Amino acid sequence: MKISDDILYVGVNDHDIDLFEGHYIVPEGMAYNSYIVKGDKTAVMDSVDGHFADEWIGKVKEAVGSPDYLVVQHMEPDHSGSVKSFMEAFPEAKIVSSQKAFTMISNFFEGEDYADRRVVVKEGDTLDLGGHTLSFITAPMVHWPEVIMTYDAEEKVLFSADAFGRFGGLDKIGETNEEDDDWACEARRYYFGIVGKYGPQVQAVLKKAAKLDIEKICALHGPVLVSDLGYFLGLYDTWSKYESESEGVVIAYTSVYGNTKKAVELLAEKLEAKGVPAVEVTDLARDDIAEAVEDAFRYDTVVFATTTFNNGIFPFMREFIDSLVERNYQNKRLAFIENGSWAPQAAKVMKGMLEGCKNMTYCENDVKIVSALNDASRAQLEALAEELAAAYK
Repeated sequence: MKISDDILYVGVNDHDIDLFEGHYIVPEGMAYNSYIVKGDKTAVMDSVDGHFADEWIGKVKEAVGSPDYLVVQHMEPDHSGSVKSFMEAFPEAKIVSSQKAFTMISNFFEGEDYADRRVVVKEGDTLDLGGHTLSFITAPMVHWPEVIMTYDAEEKVLFSADAFGRFGGLDKIGETNEEDDDWACEARRYYFGIVGKYGPQVQAVLKKAAKLDIEKICALHGPVLVSDLGYFLGLYDTWSKYESESEGVVIAYTSVYGNTKKAVELLAEKLEAKGVPAVEVTDLARDDIAEAVEDAFRYDTVVFATTTFNNGIFPFMREFIDSLVERNYQNKRLAFIENGSWAPQAAKVMKGMLEGCKNMTYCENDVKIVSALNDASRAQLEALAEELAAAYK
């Protein structure tokens, strides 16, 4: 792929992978993006997963012969796995990265430190390629501590490391956002799953980016962003401030014998009938929990519905709440439905798990089911539906 006359794409698509980072379902695979910037000298922007080293190095050789530099922006193995292979294939090349990255290189590659071939860069440093000057921007904890981003002022391109990435191989989703009609969905799942904990750090980088004239964003995953950049920057601003992107209610539930599910379905019907803008229902035992986390951050209201289990709550609900809390969940309206046959206490447990979250509004109406729905619990569902719907009027 040709991004400009002097910037080429040499990444690879991985369709052997089933779980990205051992956790995230990726039915469309993953792209490990790598780019070449050609001036009088040539820089390769990041490597790829080690399983694709030969394919990637072949692409680099075909594109430029022997490059002068490898810029390592991020040391996660899906991007740094071919660093050693590159340095062996191109013995005259130098490696450009942060000091923390060189420590990680030594750890990942059994003591390799490339002491005589390294160029250590920090915030504001530049690399003159002749015709292109690369400027380096530190981006610690977006989402590892060694991360740098790179700006090419001549081309007005930001190489953004993992930021602005999304799941999916480029042969499935398109090489640019103009071909990819579903960027936000998979970028949102990617962001909240992988970067979401680090909102303040993302805000710090966005402030740096606001000072740059950016026309294209080249991330390490997903398509090149070439138009409507304000939309993508705006979403990252919203997400990293932990603000709700959309109005609507997410009902996340677990159900053992189907009685809690019946209550959830009844509540969803009532909310839709009362004009709530969006109602999303997710079965935490069967649906992708990363999708549930994405929706819980996207929408302004979440209803947690589960059973009392082993004197606590059902395991899938516990995992879901833990996933929210560890990502600094905040600024939401919450409601609770609990079920228990002799000692219902799921609502108490869930509230306890969420009590450290900031700026939460708790609905006045909780729902208690004792084994199965009855007139009393149906009345509680109606009261909760009225309270939730009123928030959107």
